[in-house]
Amino acid sequence: MLWQQIQQQTVELGWDFYLPVLLFIVLVALAVPVWAAIGSAAILMLILSGALPLSLVGESLFHGIDHFALTAVPLFILTGDVLVRTGLSRKFLDVAEAITCWAKGGFGSATVLVCGMFSAISGSDAAGAAAVGRMTIDRLVESGYPRPYACALVAAGACTGILIPPSIAYIIIGLVLGISASTLFLAALVPGLCILVSILITNIVVNRIYAYEGGGLMTFSEWAANLGQALKSGWYAFIVPGIIFYGIFSGRLTPTEAGAVAVVVTIFMGFILGTLKLSDFPAMLVSSAKVNGVILPIIAFSLPLAQALAILGVPQGFVFAVTSITENPAILIFLMVMILIAAGCVMETTPNIVILAPILKPLADNIGMNEIQFCVMMITALGVGFITPPLGLNLFVVSGLTGESILKIAARAVPFVFFMLCVTLLIAYVPAISTSLLPEIYR
Repeated sequence: MLWQQIQQQTVELGWDFYLPVLLFIVLVALAVPVWAAIGSAAILMLILSGALPLSLVGESLFHGIDHFALTAVPLFILTGDVLVRTGLSRKFLDVAEAITCWAKGGFGSATVLVCGMFSAISGSDAAGAAAVGRMTIDRLVESGYPRPYACALVAAGACTGILIPPSIAYIIIGLVLGISASTLFLAALVPGLCILVSILITNIVVNRIYAYEGGGLMTFSEWAANLGQALKSGWYAFIVPGIIFYGIFSGRLTPTEAGAVAVVVTIFMGFILGTLKLSDFPAMLVSSAKVNGVILPIIAFSLPLAQALAILGVPQGFVFAVTSITENPAILIFLMVMILIAAGCVMETTPNIVILAPILKPLADNIGMNEIQFCVMMITALGVGFITPPLGLNLFVVSGLTGESILKIAARAVPFVFFMLCVTLLIAYVPAISTSLLPEIYR
């Protein structure tokens, strides 16, 4: 029914649209790398439709990634890798544990907090899941948590990697839709923290029900002394996120400049502490380059595909088709959230943003949704998709780390998905959550 309604538009869709989409689905199902699947579909669509001369494809690919803002992506990835190799990420865990040690379920809550702290630097959910998982999963099991639940807890906490700024996802969606990344970072701060709090509450509730982790209460003086000791031994680790947050939110640094300063400061601290050597650089740079090498080709090939879809009239057709079914804004918002969560289950953030943002943005505009709120809703919904059973990306990351069954982890992730979905719907329906920190012009 949806496609029949789309075909009723002034631009009728034919095999120049359907065949590339079918090719993309088949290639992804065959486990072909996403960038290759997108590239093949884009080139086939351009050939069949004539939307863009093939002689200009190469120029379009390089133009798509020739943006200063994208320089921040490898810088934040490298910063996260350096943090792990220098051991500074463990200082985050020590402080997080000192903050939450006063209550039952303290180390589980500390795990969620350290995921948020790491997210504020690396900007990547998969990197956060791998780094935090290596530090905490075994200790969570020793504390009394079942291994599948410990894996689900880390996978949920790592979702904040793209939700708490600075985030690679917000840099990319800002590039695609022409919105300042710094503005999106500011808008995402409250929603990202709301998701973090929802994960904390979920863990506390589950721990209360099943009594996974014990631990007695301590007096305020004992807690303060414990926290003071943790901060005294690891305060310097917070210099890096402090630089990033102050630089970006004060307007003194662009995200790219903040990423560059963070890399330099982190490396310098590694040398001072003696935890980083020149011999570590080749492996460190190769590791970061591999992650970056996955993201940029996807962006490069996705942009010509997005251009071809726009020329074929797919975004306009989608808006007409959906609004023909219902014009109720509440239903349309709910539909967009479900589409984004489903997309987040089966594909990485970058291709979802580059392909879906230009298609869904006209629908959001049609119902009067604030463009900043739309961006925050989109990234948040995609983040929920990372742990939505049974295909969430973070579930596979922690399964690979531990060897635990995906299905067992997915079953324990259901409470986290439910509470995160509730927050996502609040973000989607209440604009103030995303715009409260922004200047009046953006509201």
